[in-house]
Amino acid sequence: MIRIVTDSSSDVPAALAAEHGVSIVPLTIRFGDEEFVDRRDLTTTAFWERLVAADRLPETAAPSAGLFEETYRSLIDGGASGIVVVTISSALSGTYQSAVIAAERLSAEIPIKIVDSRSVGMGLGLPVLSTARFAAGGPPIDDVVQHAADTLASTDIVAALDTLEYLKRGGRIGSAQAFFGGLLNIKPLISLDEGIVSPLGRVRTRSKAITALEERFAAIGPRIRATAVFHGAAPDVDLVVERIQRHVDHTVIVTMLGAVVGTHTGPGTIGVAYLTN
Repeated sequence: MIRIVTDSSSDVPAALAAEHGVSIVPLTIRFGDEEFVDRRDLTTTAFWERLVAADRLPETAAPSAGLFEETYRSLIDGGASGIVVVTISSALSGTYQSAVIAAERLSAEIPIKIVDSRSVGMGLGLPVLSTARFAAGGPPIDDVVQHAADTLASTDIVAALDTLEYLKRGGRIGSAQAFFGGLLNIKPLISLDEGIVSPLGRVRTRSKAITALEERFAAIGPRIRATAVFHGAAPDVDLVVERIQRHVDHTVIVTMLGAVVGTHTGPGTIGVAYLTN
């Protein structure tokens, strides 16, 4: 069987990863002198508590090639006939390169293919889950790689930030700076373009931001075949899930943003990732 590997920036809920046989290689998080393995030493809830209290933004580091190699070896020993790895965008992290180096070390044993998602968060997570379901049917590894590429190209993200402060502090505001200007008292609507923040709009209140999210989602509704609502410890996540669920006939996945994305979007972030036909 072809097995699927991703990294913890995908924010795939642990239960879904286990259900679909997805292996997740963790990044590490540093708050000052303290280092944690993502989602093992530091839960997402604990991360958000630390982030709000921190004077400086934490740093994240890519997994080592050795950690990827250990994961591959475990899957090979478990009977995998091939491995497809879908990583966070290479423009955002060295994770992709670590995955490639590890694959080269074991290439003589089984085929290991690495896919650069050019995305992050559930923009990566939804295609990973879709690819795992596809791989379970037993197709050739090249077909699995193509499925991953196709679903990545068909997945979009729309998010409402509660503040621009974390994007500014992390230096990830990119071309959105000119659009948002110096206005901090707004609720920005953003997307991702090749891993770079892309502005979609701005509103003045939280309720208007949530309405704008729903309207953008509803306009695409009939073409959507997988959906995830993601959030940064947002108190109104249940409301957003309820409003998004109205527009699709499948169950909406709900996940809390991890450190890789959450560090730059900040608390209160709420968004939707969706895979279209």
